[in-house]
Amino acid sequence: MPIPKGVLTLDDDGTIVEIGRLSDETESTEFYNGILVPGFINSHCHIELSHLKDIFDKGTGMSGFIKEVVKLRNGVDVEFREQAMRNEMQILYESGVSAMADISNNSESFAVKAESPIYTRTFLEFFGTEPSQVDEILVRAEELTKKAKEFGLDASPTPHSSYSMSPELLRAISRAGLDSGWLSYHNQESWEEEELIQTGTGPLANQYRQRGLSTPPVTGRPSLIYFLNIVESTQKIEDERVLLVHNTFCDTESVESATSRIKNLFWAICPLSNLFIHNALPPLELLRRHNAAITIGTDSLSSNSLLSIADEIKCIHRYFPAIPLTQILEWSSYNGARFLGIESRFGSFEVGKRPGVVLIDNIDFQKNLLTTESRSVRLV
Repeated sequence: MPIPKGVLTLDDDGTIVEIGRLSDETESTEFYNGILVPGFINSHCHIELSHLKDIFDKGTGMSGFIKEVVKLRNGVDVEFREQAMRNEMQILYESGVSAMADISNNSESFAVKAESPIYTRTFLEFFGTEPSQVDEILVRAEELTKKAKEFGLDASPTPHSSYSMSPELLRAISRAGLDSGWLSYHNQESWEEEELIQTGTGPLANQYRQRGLSTPPVTGRPSLIYFLNIVESTQKIEDERVLLVHNTFCDTESVESATSRIKNLFWAICPLSNLFIHNALPPLELLRRHNAAITIGTDSLSSNSLLSIADEIKCIHRYFPAIPLTQILEWSSYNGARFLGIESRFGSFEVGKRPGVVLIDNIDFQKNLLTTESRSVRLV
């Protein structure tokens, strides 16, 4: 719980040596008006898409969003893309992000992440709708994993989503990811995805057929259950950490099935991105009722106007006012650190940890909420 007039004592490298309450002021005491929180863990980002800021249309749905990604992703030169990534990584760090789970489809972001003080685990995301592509994609996955590790990055392959992969590729890439101990998976982000998997119809199905692409098998059940069945057909998910990202259209059947089958399960939410693409939000009360380990991400600047955990928290306040700030702050730091397996250093204020210290200002202390004027800034 919060400590009013709390005091953190740090050594020179930012390690916490004492936590207490203000009693005696010393010359070294620094005072801040607001709340101090551990460095944020951004549990879902696509930093390599930073050059797409402010050029996508809102409310297009997933099929429209995919069209814009295909059309605009490589619309500027490599130097511009790299500078955009560096700028956004610096903004993330200064606003308090200490660690991040980042998606990469290529190697362009590797040098930028390697140079940053933010700890990053890179999820090398693959997709492909044709079974004939599997062997070629597995070779690319191995090559890209090796290249990421040459930059000193923790990295492993991960599947994109059920609608963008053949069953064969979904199974193969999931196996490779789970062998590393981690999996990050775009889950039930759109109603189009659910319609495609359950009935074989809808905008995504129409778009795929127009492009001559194969579609996944029709199951009549939620796409998350399709994913779990595919993965567990060859490999049991035991102690590996699995992150389900977005979850905008997940339902009770999906949540109950996943929580009963995966031990170390985490649910990443990116509310501002979900509003941008679908004008919809994940069912947070449903997830809370099932004691889900929720984390917070920003997604990319193709579907968000800024990469700010503080602004994601304000969005949660606006649409889910009953959720306590203390719980949301746990989502913003500790749960993300647990997913990444770095909770011995990050995620909470504990003696011996070095999580970073972030100030959030302009707090409504009567209601214990961030306000529209609240901003986060790194102090340590």
